[in-house]
Amino acid sequence: MKKRKVMAMLLSCILAGSLVACGGGNSGTDQTAGESAPAPKTETEETNDDAGSESEAEAPAADSADGGAAADITLWTYPIGNWGDSATVDGLIANFNAVYPDINVTVEYLDYTNGDDQINTAIEGNQAPDIVLEGPERLVANWGAKGLMVDLGDLWTDEAKSTIYESVESACVSADGVYYEYPLCMTAHTMAINRDIFEKAGAMQYIDEENRTWTTENFQKAVQAVVDSGHANVGAVYCSGQGGDQGTRALVNNLYGGTFTNAEHTEYTANSPENIKALELLKSMNGINFDASIAGGDEINMFCNGTFAMAFCWNIAQEKNNLENISFEVLPMAFPTDSGAPQLCGGIWGFGIFDNGDAAKIEAAKTFIDFMANDEKQVAESVKASSYWPVKDIGNIYEGDELMTEYSKFVEYMGDYYQVVGGWAEARTAWWNMLQQVGSGADVTTAVEEFVTTANAAAAAQ
Repeated sequence: MKKRKVMAMLLSCILAGSLVACGGGNSGTDQTAGESAPAPKTETEETNDDAGSESEAEAPAADSADGGAAADITLWTYPIGNWGDSATVDGLIANFNAVYPDINVTVEYLDYTNGDDQINTAIEGNQAPDIVLEGPERLVANWGAKGLMVDLGDLWTDEAKSTIYESVESACVSADGVYYEYPLCMTAHTMAINRDIFEKAGAMQYIDEENRTWTTENFQKAVQAVVDSGHANVGAVYCSGQGGDQGTRALVNNLYGGTFTNAEHTEYTANSPENIKALELLKSMNGINFDASIAGGDEINMFCNGTFAMAFCWNIAQEKNNLENISFEVLPMAFPTDSGAPQLCGGIWGFGIFDNGDAAKIEAAKTFIDFMANDEKQVAESVKASSYWPVKDIGNIYEGDELMTEYSKFVEYMGDYYQVVGGWAEARTAWWNMLQQVGSGADVTTAVEEFVTTANAAAAAQ
């Protein structure tokens, strides 16, 4: 079965559910998962060269009754939906232990403020966790690239490769062909508008509400209509830090069809004429302000309390997490494009294994991953715990959930997952520094060229 056909089947199953349960919506970013989220999404990519402790025992582990090797392993998880909730994870592990009672899993819960530092400290002390749940920008482009992770190629069977979405697989494998991540779930990050404000301003005429798309020209018209209605703060290009930066990258890249990196993910290309034109447009627009005092999380709060009429840092997790704080109708949207074909930044989350030199622990960790991501009865529960979508066709796991159905349409707009390019951490810092320069009046071309020079120097040094 072709991978793109599989994704089409997945979307058709989800959308079929919307016909049965017609209605509105709800749902959650290191992406700012993260931070985003998952804010995410977040990325402090400093690690040491030391991979971890040597095995203390050479004798093979005893086999459990079900065929799994007895072992004690550690799982460290970033807050990917309810994978950051101990009660939920305890339930998932109970399912695992019902089948593999001799593999004991101890869990550490990380956040996107200190999580990277905790793992880096553990690496330095030869105490790295066995399993980490996160995304390719950490597992593949950071720790994997530094030789700290286990090759998971044996989990990537022919069946896995034939069913997992192609763009997801390509993000989980390094440039030299090593699989450092086995994926579980995915999402597409969107933007959102305050439908009540847009209705009052007469701006809904500029939106294709059925497909949740709009052109760059109509985006400008809609923003001006909202400004004319008396709402001066329509949206903000937030840039106090990297939190939620997938939103500002997608905004800039989509307006005129620019790219952030080349197709091979070997260099940064944000200095294209299209991106320079997009930044100049944003800088000139009434109602859109470059704000160096806020990051993505702040923008979300200001959108939810009605200060902003739109948010660029958004996905289903944000709506789910803020339901009690929102008093208006949220309309999730794809970013405006000149071509009519939006390319959304995505989030991919899965499992990686640190190479701590213990073959029994590594095997037990692979058993855990295979159960969570591949077991026919378990995988749907594992994915639903993330509040995102599966990376392969397992049917409509959210049938009857109106909000998940509403957001499912954006998965088909997911673009290239370029967050695995070298020098990613440095590039993220350089990006918000560039936005601050543009916002303070610097020449756009000069500022963008400086960004690309800095980012590509970091990529070349990796």
